[in-house]
Formats: sequence, C-alpha cells, structure tokens
Amino acid sequence: MQQILLIGAGKSTAVLIKYLSEKSSEENFQIIVADKDLSLAKKAVKNHQNCQAVSFDIFDAESCETHITPAAIVISMLPARLHIEIAKSCLKLKKNLVTASYISNEMKALDAEVKKAGLVFMNEIGVDPGIDHMSAMQVIDRIRDEGGKILMFESFCGGLLSPESDNNLWNYKFTWNPRNVVVAGQGGVAKFIQEGNYKYIPYHRLFRRTEFLDIEDYGRFEAYANRNSLDYREAYGLQDILTLYRGTMRRVGYSRAWNMFVQLGMTDDSFTMEDSENMTYREFVNSFLPYSPTDSVELKLRHNLRIDQDDIMWEKLLELDLFNNIKKIGIKKATPAQALQKILEEKWSLSSEDKDMIVMYHKFGYELNGEKKQIDATMVCLGKNQTETAMAKTVGLPVGIATLKILKNKINTPGVHLPISREVYQPILQELQENGIIFKEKQTIYLGYNAIGGVSN
Repeated sequence: MQQILLIGAGKSTAVLIKYLSEKSSEENFQIIVADKDLSLAKKAVKNHQNCQAVSFDIFDAESCETHITPAAIVISMLPARLHIEIAKSCLKLKKNLVTASYISNEMKALDAEVKKAGLVFMNEIGVDPGIDHMSAMQVIDRIRDEGGKILMFESFCGGLLSPESDNNLWNYKFTWNPRNVVVAGQGGVAKFIQEGNYKYIPYHRLFRRTEFLDIEDYGRFEAYANRNSLDYREAYGLQDILTLYRGTMRRVGYSRAWNMFVQLGMTDDSFTMEDSENMTYREFVNSFLPYSPTDSVELKLRHNLRIDQDDIMWEKLLELDLFNNIKKIGIKKATPAQALQKILEEKWSLSSEDKDMIVMYHKFGYELNGEKKQIDATMVCLGKNQTETAMAKTVGLPVGIATLKILKNKINTPGVHLPISREVYQPILQELQENGIIFKEKQTIYLGYNAIGGVSN
C-alpha cells in the first residue's frame, strides 16, 4: 500500500483529509498525517479510514527522513516559509511534492534539479493561488484556440462570510489567517496595467482605489489591488496584454473603513510599542492621536479622521469596542498590527454557527474576428460548518486531486510548477465541478476600461 505523507494538520486540512480518506481504499493508499503537535494530528485524523497520525519535527533531519522515505508523495500544508525545507528533503529522497503556497524564489531555484530527478513539485494549487490560475487559463486557452487575442484580464478573490452569517457592520470576520488580513498590501506598491498604462498604488492609498463587482444572487462587492499583478504576464503568456489587474474582494464599505486604521498607523508592523502588555484598547487608540488636555479620545479620533458622529464609519469603530479602558492588549512588545489583530479577533472570530464563503470573479476582454468581446466568470462556494469551511474545501480539494493525479502518473511533467498547463487544470477543474465548485460565465461586449467608468489614460 502506497503512502501519502501530509505534513501540517491545521484547519485547512479537514476537507483534504476527508477527500483522501474516501479515495484511499479504492486507490490503495494510506494517509500519514504528521504534525509537531501529535494531538493536533490525531484530532485531524479522527476516525478516517486508512489514516494515521504521527509526530513530525521539520527541524529534525532524522525525523524528516524517517517519515518522508516511505512516502510515495508528500503534501506540505505548513506555513509557506517552511516548504523549502520539505522540498530539499523531497529532492534528496526522490519524492514528489504538493503545496498550496506561492512559489518562492528558493523553490524556483530547485527547478533544474527537480527536472533532472524526474520529480513533480506542484505549488500554488489551493484556491488563490490555485483555482484562480486553473480557471483563468482554461478560458484564456479556449479563446486562443479559437484564434482570439487577449486584451484584458482582471481577477478577484475573497474569503468572506456566507450571507446568513453576515451579521456585523463590517460585513467581515476572519475566515483565514488574521495576520494576513491586518498586514495586507504592506511591503510594496500595488502594480498593474490598464489600457496599456502602468499604474501604481502606494499602501496609504490602496484602500481608497476600489472597483465594484456584482455577482448574481449575492449582490455587490468591492475589490482593492493585490501587490503585483504584473507577475502574471509571463506565467499566463500575456506579455502584450493591455489590462492586467488582480485584486482582493470584500463587501462594499469595508475598504473605506479599513483605511481608517491605515491612516492612523494601526496596521504598522515595523516597530514595537512600549508597555503594550498593560495598554488598554483605549490607550492603544489614543497613542496614535494628538494630545489634548480637554478633548476625549473619541472626539480626537473623529476630528483626526473627519468623521461625523452619525457616519456609519463611526458606528463601525464603536462596534469593535475600541475605546474600552479595561480590556488590555496583553502582548509584550506588540507592534501596532499585532495589537490591532488582538482587538479584531475578539469581534471577528467565527462563532460555532457561522459559515464562510469564497467568491471569485474573472474578466476576460478579447478580440476575435475583428469583434471585441468580454467573458465574465464567477464562482461562489459556501461553507457547511466550522470544519468543512468553504476555505478548507477550495484549498483542500485541489491539493488532494492534484496529489492523486501525480500519484497515478497522470500529471507527470517534471519540474517546479504552478497549475497552468492543460495536463493539470483540465482534470482538476472537472473534478472540482463534480464537487460543486463551478464557474458561471456571461458573455458581453468589451468596451475597454471606459466600460466601468474609468479613463483610458
């Protein structure tokens, strides 16, 4: 019986383990779930058939070799920065590898050796990155096959609340890593191209440059730009494209509200705050405001951000209990971002009844036989419960499907890959569709960026 070694037993693995378990008997393989915390691995395994939990220490070379050696293929669901350590061991021990994370420069550097060893290192095979790549390339290749030329590609994705759980003024709760939400957009300028013009959005303006998107039956959303959309020109073969833009989706109004934290400096992760463990929420807010012997913290904040007391932005701040003078940050040497995350987690953590939702929206502008056209493709996935979340499903299923395709030698082109070839995306998208992850397409006339009220220069 072949072994699949799954390293990392976090929340995103629930659907992955269930999928592999259901396939294990007919496909004749065993799943070894490995984690440094053995109790977490055992909890993840539950009573799934052909599953076994083991303790695994990525920084213990003997432990790595002991568990990787008998495996036919390895799945790393560890934090992205740790994949490279697993990759090096897989290369040494001649094992295929699957991860859901972006390909790092260190991982790219292994490509020649991976090809020489005849191995497949499949990366970016989750939801975003992952399903976004595959669904986009399927339409792009179809347009090219018909003789069309791609003029515009825009792609957006968001992890949000299912409509029945959307019950706060922000229309948002943490459905994934809270830290990634708090520091989103930092560390660089958002870069993209529109109608042949390069555009740049610095961090302090990022959340005030949004685009509206409508999805049938789910209403209106907004999107702000991801860090560097230009990276995808080469990957997708779109070097001559006029418009290329990728963004993150939220409900309308979120970005304007989040921008208040950005302007105050509360999302900064570059310095630590003195005596942060004893700082109250109110003192945290006050630390970013001017001193006044008479004005309250509330009044100073409203003046600083120019918010009227009947503005919905003010109501959103009040909902977070930001001005509480009893609750403490409780984190030593916290950065502002860490302190803000602590406050938000209190209000934005999912309750046991909450369900999440993944939304994805692609726009393809193209020219075919002298006529300009546009395809809009949308996907909505709703979570079932706190275990089988939409996030776990849209991350776990592509990982699991790709793993079995590689295991059965149906995906076998050697190298360090992302899932943009037909060999990869066609069978995976087909099986995702069978599992309810379906894109709906709508054809319109492409009018360029002016079609959404913008300007061409």
